[in-house]
Amino acid sequence: MKKVLAMIAIAAFAFALPSCKGKSDADIKTEVDAKLAANPDFAQLTSDVKEGAVTISGNVKDDATKTAVDPAVKEVKGVKSVVNNATVPPPPPPPTINPDDLLNTAIKDAIKDHPGVKAEVKEGVVTLTGDIKKADLATLMQKVNAIHPKKVEQKLTVK
Repeated sequence: MKKVLAMIAIAAFAFALPSCKGKSDADIKTEVDAKLAANPDFAQLTSDVKEGAVTISGNVKDDATKTAVDPAVKEVKGVKSVVNNATVPPPPPPPTINPDDLLNTAIKDAIKDHPGVKAEVKEGVVTLTGDIKKADLATLMQKVNAIHPKKVEQKLTVK
């Protein structure tokens, strides 16, 4: 009888032992990826899992979003640690705004083919006055915007 009970105990232990191991890396990755996909702020992130350690890569919009990734990933059962390699891209460079002296020179060239148009430049703002044909307006505005003023005030009479 003792031998039978011992055999049952050994069999029960043998079946219970694998369940102590926990989740596989593939299962953890699946859950982490699902958690990342569920949050639009984490949409550009990817994960890699090795022995329960999760490495996050990709871009996020800001530092607060990067910080929020760790606790979200740690909620997944089986995650032992998180290495957050997410990056915050630098902000775009400010738009180029040419100084008034360059704008004055460039605007004269831009309006030379439009005799009814006059232009004034002050503190980066180009003000257009006068008369212009409707067919010529788009071409003129492209030329003026190409010289990179701060703003264009279009006060033209379109004929």
